[in-house]
Amino acid sequence: MPEGDTVWQAAGRLHDALAGKVLTRSDFRVPKYATVDLSGRAVLNTIARGKHLLTRVEGGLTLHSHLRMEGAWKVYGSGERWKGGPAHQIRAVLATADRTAVGYRLPVLELVRTSEEARTVSHLGPDLLGPDWDPDLALANLLADPARQLGEALLDQRNLAGIGNVYKCELCFLLGVTPWLPVGALPADRAAKLPALAKRLLEANRDRAVRRTTGLRGQDLFVYGRAPRPCLRCGTSVRVADQGDGSQERPTYWCPVCQAGPAPPPGSPQRWRERYRRTAD
Repeated sequence: MPEGDTVWQAAGRLHDALAGKVLTRSDFRVPKYATVDLSGRAVLNTIARGKHLLTRVEGGLTLHSHLRMEGAWKVYGSGERWKGGPAHQIRAVLATADRTAVGYRLPVLELVRTSEEARTVSHLGPDLLGPDWDPDLALANLLADPARQLGEALLDQRNLAGIGNVYKCELCFLLGVTPWLPVGALPADRAAKLPALAKRLLEANRDRAVRRTTGLRGQDLFVYGRAPRPCLRCGTSVRVADQGDGSQERPTYWCPVCQAGPAPPPGSPQRWRERYRRTAD
């Protein structure tokens, strides 16, 4: 699943390609909007809100999309071959005279009045990369359910918007606690620095092609995707197990030496296969 930094980049690509230009073609390949035609309207802008994308169009309309696990927006030049997937996976096409944005595998795609677009993102907590960022509110949201596992609380976009599975794992490593630690058990000094640390990580990576959290050349991430290779700090094998409520479990990486707190509960699948070294969230 794309995280806040990659969605920010997607918004930037869409904005650069479409903003200020008149649409020469629009094609929505979902039943609800199959007859909608936005051609002749100018695109005003595209912004990211957490993991959501909002493309505003002349006439008071906003196209709201969310990438979730598999979705992507690709931008192509005039005459360039589309390479984002087979044609049956295309959900939206927005074209100008010289650029075409193609939305592949978009699980969320809706056209709303711009005046009402807030309802599509009103459930989100403070956006780590947005103008509404409020570290005190983000921390209060996280601490509101002290029994909840930290990893799950970080992924809950109602608490703070923009963290995905990669940053969940990396933040827990940098805080020195396992993702299964109850939020209420997080030491006060570490809890206090969590919002600023999360913001710093996303801001540092929002303009990078390759996400980095370590500052080490050739080693981009501390734990995510590294099992069973050695921890970059202590040399212990990084471990991985599923974390989730059963409806959407995610491979979660941690160092059993550098990170204090509970291990996965008994019965949680332990993952050690090579394919999880490069799992993308």
